[in-house]
Amino acid sequence: MSLSRRHLILALSATALQPAQAARYEGQTFADSLALGGSPLVLNGTGKRQVAWLKGYLAALYLTHRANTPDEAYRAPGPKRIEMRILIEASTMELVKAVDKGMGRNCTEPEKLAVAERQKQFTAVIASVGKVRKGDLITIDYLPDRGTVLTINGKVWGSTIAGADFYTAFMKVFLGEKPSDTKLRAGLLGQASE
Repeated sequence: MSLSRRHLILALSATALQPAQAARYEGQTFADSLALGGSPLVLNGTGKRQVAWLKGYLAALYLTHRANTPDEAYRAPGPKRIEMRILIEASTMELVKAVDKGMGRNCTEPEKLAVAERQKQFTAVIASVGKVRKGDLITIDYLPDRGTVLTINGKVWGSTIAGADFYTAFMKVFLGEKPSDTKLRAGLLGQASE
């Protein structure tokens, strides 16, 4: 084996043994990559939901490959994750309102009609949680063979919501043309959010 080939193999081996990197945002650590449904996902971006001085949550978007536009994120194949780290205690009815309002503003009429029953099912699951507290971790995952799964602090809530179209409608709450927070949208798309 030639010396240059041996160096290449050693360099690749060292790279493979390095621990996963992590991104820091607002004092929190987000994994640069993770596995979901047997597929590797990469951190697309992070952002903060804030109204005036009140910080509500930090969010991260994970996809199979990086996306710079909402359409690229919606079309990304495979599993997807939106992760939310709660910064204040709040009723989950606030999240229900945000989902309903965001889907209403950002989905077309045919999209709204197509997901209406599943949206009711999903928001009923969110409402059943009651409250979220500072430090809670919410993940909303899309698994192609199952659908949308809501997990809070490692516990799955409610039943799975079927359909890629539903998850796309849900993503539009954060990434649509009329998001509730443009800085959060920019951050999740990997753009400067400050």
